[in-house]
Amino acid sequence: MKKLSLQISIMTIKSAKFIKSYATIEKMETSDKPEFAFIGRSNVGKSSLINMLANQKSLAKTSSKPGKTQLINEFDINNVWTLIDLPGYGFAKVNDRKKARFSSMIMDYLENRKNLYSAFVLVDARLKPQRIDLEFVEWCGIKEVPFQIIFTKTDKIKKTQLAENVGLFEAAMYKQGWEELPNRFITSSKNGAGKDEVLNFIESLVK
Repeated sequence: MKKLSLQISIMTIKSAKFIKSYATIEKMETSDKPEFAFIGRSNVGKSSLINMLANQKSLAKTSSKPGKTQLINEFDINNVWTLIDLPGYGFAKVNDRKKARFSSMIMDYLENRKNLYSAFVLVDARLKPQRIDLEFVEWCGIKEVPFQIIFTKTDKIKKTQLAENVGLFEAAMYKQGWEELPNRFITSSKNGAGKDEVLNFIESLVK
């Protein structure tokens, strides 16, 4: 597995503010700031993770109902880089037309946004490898989209189960044909686990 080289200093989030929401990538303004996109299966804990990273309780809107994020949401961080909150994939309760629009929106952004430094694919650590997550990371590999993996909700399971599920996911990726895996982060929005590691990784790319 590719190892993450951590720096001594950890990024401090001094300011985080919502900029705008977009229905298509064409409506997004051109920017020279590095962008980092967060995406995952619906109800994976994306909004909670974003709020944890930004030291804010409601920067990204959380909901008990999956599929709340339906637009590309843009946030300015420290006036240095941009956090992009993408719609979740795999939400079964939206109609086919909306599902197709979400897919097109996501793929268009990830394939064509020039200042995307990396995407973070969120995976629910409580679950055995899900087909939809594996299909998505495989698509990222085929399209050469730079991405890392964030395992979420790790406070809700035992360490032995966490290690097993992470190992199974990585084994499934090797089975797909990956020779080298992306960085992976073990996080919890409840206890702050993984926060420093994710921010430090972002800082290393921004610098």
